[in-house]
Amino acid sequence: MTTDAPASALQLLSLVTEGGQLEVSLVNAPVPEPRDDQVVVKVLATPINPSDLGLLLGAADASTARASQRDGLPVVTAEIPSAGMRAMTGRIGEPMPVGNEGAGVVVKAGASPAAKALLGKTVAMLGGAMYAQYRCLGVAQCMLLPDGTDPKDGASCFVNPLTSLSMTETMRREGHSALVHTAAASNLGQMLVKICAKDGIPLVNIVRSGAQADLLRGIGAKHVCDSTAATFMADLTAALVETGATIAFDAIGGGKLSGQILSCMEAAAVKRMKTYSRYGSDTFKQVYIYGGLDTAPTTLNRNFGFSWALSGWLLTPFLQKIGADETQRLRSRVVAELTTTFASHYSHEISLADVLSPAVMAGYNKRATGEKYLVRPHAR
Repeated sequence: MTTDAPASALQLLSLVTEGGQLEVSLVNAPVPEPRDDQVVVKVLATPINPSDLGLLLGAADASTARASQRDGLPVVTAEIPSAGMRAMTGRIGEPMPVGNEGAGVVVKAGASPAAKALLGKTVAMLGGAMYAQYRCLGVAQCMLLPDGTDPKDGASCFVNPLTSLSMTETMRREGHSALVHTAAASNLGQMLVKICAKDGIPLVNIVRSGAQADLLRGIGAKHVCDSTAATFMADLTAALVETGATIAFDAIGGGKLSGQILSCMEAAAVKRMKTYSRYGSDTFKQVYIYGGLDTAPTTLNRNFGFSWALSGWLLTPFLQKIGADETQRLRSRVVAELTTTFASHYSHEISLADVLSPAVMAGYNKRATGEKYLVRPHAR
């Protein structure tokens, strides 16, 4: 079953060349015919998430970006430092589509009943290659949105909502009762504040400015610690004593923050000890790094005993671990609270061509808190 859709449409590709350059381009790509269990979606809104930038820009130095054209379509190139090229070797010569998630309207459907049921419906999508005007993907990669939903409201309903929900799920499954979150004034962080308030979970928010602290307190956050304050370590320890948080999710990654969190968790645990131990407390402390806003080495000052762990955490492996039924439960909550708990706010709306503008690229590559870009693939 079909409706109007072109034979080809614009798609964004990111390429690393043998000569040490990044090339981001727009191309006219064929719009596939859907298989039985697939649909074709007219992509109407797709966000630029930090996780998208790793594929979009790779290790390139965005300050060297320069614009040109090929076949009448924009191209931007940038230099990749030699150190960055070592991490990009697996990508050399392979044009890669970009964009983790998005939302739009189903314009073609395969023969299966599940596919046909989505024809003409607004859906959210997860599955990559969203920086395109049309996307062909499996029914299972789509989430039906309520009638009348603005695609803008559904564009970011996978990555940040499911990540924030999965953090609280991880907390519960691993036996913790409160949690810590860094870069907490982000869209994701604001969602987590609302989830924890609704679910009665004590949450310690770590931010990087007084303005960010005020923002979170304005939406109801109780425990907010500014990592730039002279009293940060004392403030964080006091919040951990009050909440009992022993698990943290760190979006910063590099630098000393993860170690500082472990140190303060240990200090809070020691305050509860009745007898001294030269090995520190026996309270287990877990920090998960789930982002890389700071690409410097992670520095640990080992003053937090021996009962601790520092490891990575990603959404997709967690969802695979909990299985389809539990994942669907989380997805259903996202849909139910789409314009409240899981509302995303955008500071800029741009076209596909704008993504390739060096000036615009400099803006979204700052990854600044409070600045989130939404791509409108059919905008001019």
